[in-house]
Amino acid sequence: MPPKVKITKEDIVSAAVGVVREQGAEALGARQVAAALGCSTQPLFSNFASMEELRSAVVAYAYNLCGQYIRQEIERGEYPAYKCSGMAYIRFAKEERELFKLLYMRDRSDERIPESDLLNDQMERLVQKNTGLSGDEAKLFQLEMWTCVHGIASMLATRFVDLEWELVSRMLTDVYQGLRKQYGME
Repeated sequence: MPPKVKITKEDIVSAAVGVVREQGAEALGARQVAAALGCSTQPLFSNFASMEELRSAVVAYAYNLCGQYIRQEIERGEYPAYKCSGMAYIRFAKEERELFKLLYMRDRSDERIPESDLLNDQMERLVQKNTGLSGDEAKLFQLEMWTCVHGIASMLATRFVDLEWELVSRMLTDVYQGLRKQYGME
């Protein structure tokens, strides 16, 4: 008899991510993941205490992937670092629609916000450095800018619009310059 194939935690997370990518977060269930793996649900619950634990692993994977998008955009060096984060976030929304929706388009009022969402703190510091704004002004600048970025990303993730990258870049520049003017920096 051939040895049993061991299904690892990584295999399960990968299959679960595949389910979300193909069918959306609402389709993430034990049977769907098991079907993607070609096994029973037993290996899932041998590796994860619950579906919520598996869902948390999928969310962690998605956050990591979004972070990779940002790092890669910064490494390419096509835009200033502040703009890179927005462009990467938008690219993630367009290329990984269902993972973006899982992370950023759900009710999170009862959640503790993960550290990866605290990227806004880093962006506020970058705003302070680039503009000379301090404290509350830098925080408001970042919130206004990020609202625009998230709006574009959400429209792309839901296929409400399909925008060329050059237009997205111009839109972000226009909003950034408009905010600079609003804050008396021009």
